[in-house]
Amino acid sequence: MSTATAVGPAKALTRYRLFWPAVVLAALLLANLAFTPDFLAVHVQGGHLYGSLIDILHFGAPLILVSLGMTLVIATGGIDLSVGSTVAIAGALACLHISKAADPGSLGTVLTAVGIALGTALALGLVNGVLVARIGVQPIIATLILMVAGRGVAQLITDGQIITVTSAPYQLIGGGYWLTAPFAILLSALVVLATALLTRSTALGLLLESVGGNPVASRLVGIRAMRLVALGYVFCALCAALAGLMISSNVSAADGNNAGLWIELDAILAVVLGGTSLGGGRFSIGGTVLGALIIQTLSTTVYTIGIPPETTLVFKAFVVIVVCLVQSPVFRAKLAARGIRARRTTRPQAVAPTKREVGA
Repeated sequence: MSTATAVGPAKALTRYRLFWPAVVLAALLLANLAFTPDFLAVHVQGGHLYGSLIDILHFGAPLILVSLGMTLVIATGGIDLSVGSTVAIAGALACLHISKAADPGSLGTVLTAVGIALGTALALGLVNGVLVARIGVQPIIATLILMVAGRGVAQLITDGQIITVTSAPYQLIGGGYWLTAPFAILLSALVVLATALLTRSTALGLLLESVGGNPVASRLVGIRAMRLVALGYVFCALCAALAGLMISSNVSAADGNNAGLWIELDAILAVVLGGTSLGGGRFSIGGTVLGALIIQTLSTTVYTIGIPPETTLVFKAFVVIVVCLVQSPVFRAKLAARGIRARRTTRPQAVAPTKREVGA
């Protein structure tokens, strides 16, 4: 077998969209073994799964949901900066309703609270969608309005206080277990699976990519671009609301000031790490999930290896830059070209024969 034939499949594998995110995630997980030998161990205790891997999936579930919604918005050529505020508003509304209910522990009370949170998120997403698709406001401006105002609304709902609740059914959403696994993991996996089926088994994904790639051409061929754009923002808000319910139920409290703070930046970063283009036109659900897990694993690694809190953000920024460079095809091509030039310069040069040697 020739060298070119042997190298061919390897090069094809590196060009696969999910290859580099998977490699980075695996490298981060393996790096933790140097500090925690049983980092990859998963064990069952009291009928529940425990371990660092379970914690990464558990605490990363809200980020996966927010990143999932962000993916579809970015696929249409937009962006949503208001997801953090939506997270806070959803958690605040749910906890406020439960805290004022006559029977906080009843299933009906919890379902009503969840319905209020999701209904409000649907309205907020629709507002963003109308501002962007119908009125023509730039996405970053339209969602920035809700990002700023929504945080204030969340604090008005909580009256500037932390609302604590005691409700076993509500705690199940973010902190409970079902079928031995954290319910948050199962819920996020269900949403991811449903989204993947809708966008890849139907024409919806292709339509979203066409709108993000060329909105003018998509309208000319009869695609209802405005509705698709609005649908993306509504779905993103619903995903953020689910994340808000998870976060608040996990701690049995709602904090309008800190809940979901800066999660929009982590979500955008997760989407980019997963290979989705910020310019719109193409997206990857699996890549987004890997990107969110990379960020959560990085956060876990920071605490595991004992990095001082004041340097945590600097460490994360450095690792993220390295990850982005590793995933960049342009950077890898330039690095490979420089390596080839270096090998050529170090290769011994043949010495031309003299006239005397030629005559001899």
